[in-house]
Amino acid sequence: MLVRDIKTIIGTDKEVHANEGQWTSRRMLLKKDGMGFSFHETIIRKNTKTHIHYKNHLEAVYCVGGNGEIEDLTTGERHKIYDGIMYALNAHDEHNLYGGTEDMRLICVFNPPIVGTENHDGDGVYPLLDDA
Repeated sequence: MLVRDIKTIIGTDKEVHANEGQWTSRRMLLKKDGMGFSFHETIIRKNTKTHIHYKNHLEAVYCVGGNGEIEDLTTGERHKIYDGIMYALNAHDEHNLYGGTEDMRLICVFNPPIVGTENHDGDGVYPLLDDA
């Protein structure tokens, strides 16, 4: 059984920050935990924009606080995000994620799981890393 307190992750190497400061990801479950997925709490800063294109991962996201918006860059559709909204990037969807009028708190699941050090590259992609 794994039991983790978010307070023990904050300020450690399991708390990763966007290169430009628009988000903070607290990685609670990682590839090395052997669950077949990774599990994160991500804070999207208000009034920010992040370009994301997970070519190597699928992601499901559940908003538990704050607000924002997601823009599908293939279709141009935009969807409001707020407490209670879930979205899934089931087709490696390229998108922009916007922080709204307050910080947004998201619970995220990645498949395959990440190792924990990943950050978006210039194309918005997380590289596919191995624990070694």
